[in-house]
Amino acid sequence: MFGPKFSIKRGARDEAEKPFWISFADLMTALMVLFLVVMGVALLAVTDTSGADEHETQIQTFLNELESAANRQEGIQIDRNRHVVNFGEKARFAFAKSSLSREQESVLRQFVPELLVLANKPRGMKVLKRVVVEGYTDKTGSYLSNLNLSLQRSQRVICAMFSATGSYLLTDVQKEEVRALFLVGGYSFNAAKDTDEESRRVEIRLEFLKHGETRPPAPNAVGNFGACALP
Repeated sequence: MFGPKFSIKRGARDEAEKPFWISFADLMTALMVLFLVVMGVALLAVTDTSGADEHETQIQTFLNELESAANRQEGIQIDRNRHVVNFGEKARFAFAKSSLSREQESVLRQFVPELLVLANKPRGMKVLKRVVVEGYTDKTGSYLSNLNLSLQRSQRVICAMFSATGSYLLTDVQKEEVRALFLVGGYSFNAAKDTDEESRRVEIRLEFLKHGETRPPAPNAVGNFGACALP
């Protein structure tokens, strides 16, 4: 009459019937976190683009100021696309020569201090990386001999900056700034112009910092400029 009693454990069934879907509150929390991440990335992208645009605007303003300085000197032009200062006849050389006339050196010494002033203003410090003096030759002769000649021509421009004789001489402070900011490069007859006379030239090319980049520190040197011994 009284059979064995069985106790049925319902725990396993209860566990099986519990829903495995996340709750609505958890779902909304996850979506909110995802939204915040996406918005953060979007804001960073917009901020970076805005900063890059502002940096480019600062570069164009720097070029505007440099053009104003160039306009005060006869024959000097600014190539905004190439970021180049073109001195025209004021920095052309005789065939196979690397020497400049006193008048040509004087023109260079009048313009370079104005470039230095702009380079050391807050805007210039933010956008200008370095100044490269580039020498060129015509196509006459071998590549290597012209490479050496083009390098001598760019060096001659630097020598004009450090000259102790002539007009419009640079101060020692300005010479320190030239040493810190200027580099010399020779390019043989690469980028030759339409005529041989136009090809025998020196240009000053401006290298600008990228957005977020800073100007390299100046070399740790004072005085002891030495003297040029070019032919």
